[in-house]
Parts: sequence; C-alpha cells; structure tokens
Amino acid sequence: MVVVMEKGASTDQVKAMVERLHEFGFRTHLSEGVERTIIGAIGEKTAATIQLLEVSPGVEKIVPILQPFKLAGREFKQERSLVKAGSCVFGGTHVPVIAGPCAIESEEQFLECAQLVKQYGATMLRGGAYKPRTSPYAFQGLAKEGLRILSEAKRFTGLPVVTEVVNPRDLDDVAEHADMLQIGARNMQNFTLLHEAGLARKPILLKRGLSATVNELLMAAEYIISAGNDQVVLCERGIRTYETETRNTLDLSAIAAIHHLSHLPVIADPSHGTGKWRYVTPMSLAAVAVGADGLLVEVHPRPEEALSDGAQSLRPQVFADMMAKLKPIAAAVGREV
Repeated sequence: MVVVMEKGASTDQVKAMVERLHEFGFRTHLSEGVERTIIGAIGEKTAATIQLLEVSPGVEKIVPILQPFKLAGREFKQERSLVKAGSCVFGGTHVPVIAGPCAIESEEQFLECAQLVKQYGATMLRGGAYKPRTSPYAFQGLAKEGLRILSEAKRFTGLPVVTEVVNPRDLDDVAEHADMLQIGARNMQNFTLLHEAGLARKPILLKRGLSATVNELLMAAEYIISAGNDQVVLCERGIRTYETETRNTLDLSAIAAIHHLSHLPVIADPSHGTGKWRYVTPMSLAAVAVGADGLLVEVHPRPEEALSDGAQSLRPQVFADMMAKLKPIAAAVGREV
C-alpha cells in the first residue's frame, strides 16, 4: 500500500509514520515528491491496520496497490523518476544516446570508437568487458583488462560509461569502473544478481529478457528497488517472435506501456532489437517519437572486423547521420538530443 502524507507534513510526522509501519511489520520505501511525501509499505495489510494508520498525524490517505510491482509502479509514484549516471540524466527532456561497440576488443579499438562517438554527439559510452554468448566458443570479452580500458576511455573522453555485469562475484569490480551497471537480457531473471544490484547503490540499466512480458520486466526491476536501489532504467531491446527478417522484434509499444504502468525511465536498443545496421536509424527515430528516454546503439570503427555483433553495428559516419536526423524528431515531441 501507499501512505500519502499531507502537503506540508513535518519531518517528524514522516519519521513517526515510518516507525509505526515498521511496528506493524511493513518494509518501507520513502519517495519525496515536489509537493508530498509518499511512503511505500510492503507487507500484510488488513482493514483494521489501514484504519489505525489513516488517523495518524500528517496522513492524508492510504491507497492500496493493486499491481504486483509495488515500488516500480505508478500507484506508488505518479511523477516520472529521473536517474542520473555520471553526467547523464534519464527521464528528463534530454534524450541521452549511449554508443560504442558491443565488446571491448582492444585498447586501440575502444579508444578510437569512444573518441568518434563523442565527436558525433554520444552522451555515454558502452562497451562489454564480460560478454555472455550463446556459443561457449565465441569471444567472451577481456574481463578485467576490458574494465581497465573502459576506465581509460572514460578518462580520455570525459563521458560516463556503462558495461554489463554477469556474475554477482564481479559486481564490485565492475562498479569500481562503471558509472552504470547493465544487467543483460539473459540475466533479467537472475534474481541473485538483481538483489545484489539493489545493494550496489549504482544506477542499473535493466534489459528486457528475450521472451519476457512487460509485467515480468517490471517485476525484475522490483527486485532491485526492493533491495534499496531505485536508480533503475529499463531497456526495450527486442523480443523473440516468429519473425526471421530481423534478429528480434523491437517492441515499441512496450515503451508506451511502461510509461503508463511505471515511473521508471525506459530506453530502446535498436541494435539488438533489429540485428541489422540498416534498420537501426529508422527504429531509433521511431523510439524517440514514441517516448523513449534514451537510446543504446552499437557503433564500431570497422564492423566487418568486429568480434561480436558486427552486422548490427553502425559505422561512425552512419552514427553521425543518425544523430542529425534525431534532432528534429526529438524536438517534435518536446525533447532534445
């Protein structure tokens, strides 16, 4: 349930309400809005409990939460959340564009790519140090050496960086180097990793699973938030359907649905969503038009030499052209790139 405090409720009244909820066995999550403070209370509730709590000083009303996702839902928080990762803010009027290669292959390759995407307007760098792959024989990433290169690129360009964490044991190492931690599609329901990410106190980029529903994605976010970390950005990266022309089906309707159901920012990954570089630009334009709070795009200086996902990687000049085309689309929907 949600305890809505009165406008102007004192700090002492909020503190007393939280303590009382704890006495009744609830776990609490505080959300301080512009006008009101809202307390999310998770636990077993009865009509008698609600009646007792409603008469507490400073309480305006108590609202039951009907959705299974309590903290990620609009019932808990009406206004959209802003998530800050380094200098990037997700959920505001600016639409951050995260760009870089699928994998960090070498220091030379990644620094070259980082410089180019910054030059053409990227606001955050991406690059995989740990690469979970379908085949055990495929390139699996440079691991700790990749993290070192990631830090060097951050120092070189001044841009914040995001990279994937695969194993809970690696979480501290990845968090030391990255401004944002990515949980990939294959790990969306790795509940141990989700819980540990909730304890990490770093912004989390949570990608939708290959066959996951919107509800399941929001429940995965709930694991992170309920562990104490509300800095979560969701990512629509395409789902598996019967279509074979594209690698996945980029579900742009999910962006609108998530904005209706949740206060969390949601970005789009048109690279994995289509699997073919020629579709990345049009789907990026469409994603921004439908309300995406950011883009995650794969760029490689020489896609034909890429060790992973070369077919869906943009050449730097194509990325530059895409960024130019995004500006009027963003402006048309009251945003900027």
